Amino acid sequence: MESMNNLLILKAALGIFFLPTVVAAQTIPSDKAIDAEVGKILTQTHANGIAVAVVDHGKVGYVQAYGIRDAKGDPLTTSTVMYGASLTKTVFAYTVMQLVDQGKLKLDTPIKDDLDKPLPAYGPDPVFPDKYGPYKDLADDPRWERITPRMCLTHSTGFSNFWFIEPDQKLHIHFDPGTHFSYSGEGMILLQFAIEHGRKEQGLGLDLGDLTKANFDRLGMTRTSLTWRNGQDPNVADGWNDQGQPKPHDKRSKPRAAGSMNTTITDLSKFTAALVSGNGLSAAARAEITKPSLHIPTTHQFPLFQADLPVKEQRKDLYAGLGVIVFQGPQGAGFYKGGHDGQTANTMVCLEASQRCVLILSNDVRSEAGFAELVRFILGDTGVPYDWEYGDLAGKS
Repeated sequence: MESMNNLLILKAALGIFFLPTVVAAQTIPSDKAIDAEVGKILTQTHANGIAVAVVDHGKVGYVQAYGIRDAKGDPLTTSTVMYGASLTKTVFAYTVMQLVDQGKLKLDTPIKDDLDKPLPAYGPDPVFPDKYGPYKDLADDPRWERITPRMCLTHSTGFSNFWFIEPDQKLHIHFDPGTHFSYSGEGMILLQFAIEHGRKEQGLGLDLGDLTKANFDRLGMTRTSLTWRNGQDPNVADGWNDQGQPKPHDKRSKPRAAGSMNTTITDLSKFTAALVSGNGLSAAARAEITKPSLHIPTTHQFPLFQADLPVKEQRKDLYAGLGVIVFQGPQGAGFYKGGHDGQTANTMVCLEASQRCVLILSNDVRSEAGFAELVRFILGDTGVPYDWEYGDLAGKS
């Protein structure tokens, strides 16, 4: 009875976003057919390495890696450690919702209520001075007091992507928190700060690395971490930029909610299956992740702080969820998240009705130009908003 009630809660929360009729899911292509399609994508994009996993009905099925992991020509394998980039944000959102389940955080209670003193009164971290933003810069802007965990997870804090890309290298709030979407790793890091420095009597003061490790251990993700582990075996992917130049793996020393995860295609497929099926979360918490929390009315994800499109030109189904983007397509409700830097291209696309997902990790940014084609080949027409995600920048550093 409890599991049935949880299912009803999830369906009720998602129901506002489902259309009455959807196209039936296509048959997932055979392993051999996927292999051939990936080979075609690698040839078309001139990419050196790509790894692909498919989840069906919440279970991991196909997992494969192709190409090479470094300039020496060592093979990319399903156990090669790759950079997770901004897929870290989705892992973070899942972890946050576990704290919500435990009553340690409330999504819509301002973060100021989780702290012992005003945010601008906190100085730099004594071990990693650049781990968090310079919150002292907010002393003359009381709008920080309105910021909630939901705003951090929906990219609506008003912060730039990172404080250090501001012209004056100071932290600023560019719009009233909660009113607009503008991609912000800085917002994720603020929520990480609240979790790690929040009131201990509330159950906070927790290390994000420890929290995520508990999930990685539970899911059997033995080669995944938010920091580089000294002594890690050499099966690690370097990368290639859009000029085909090799770049070394970025060995990050501090856990960052915005994007410090190292993982493998085998490991992250397990997380993807847990996320789409709700494993590890209450039905209500799982539903919050993919609830359409904030409408996105812009042409593309970047540049930051774009003006809204005219209402008639806006994509009506495009919303920020928590650590993901949610959309409505021919097969019903879906969600996705990308990850990108100069030599990394990742994507995770999931469909709610069939609990199907495609996860792609690549150590060559050029492969990104083939993601839409590959996802469509495996899942059929999903409606995933890649035009909004990439514009004409797919595959570019």
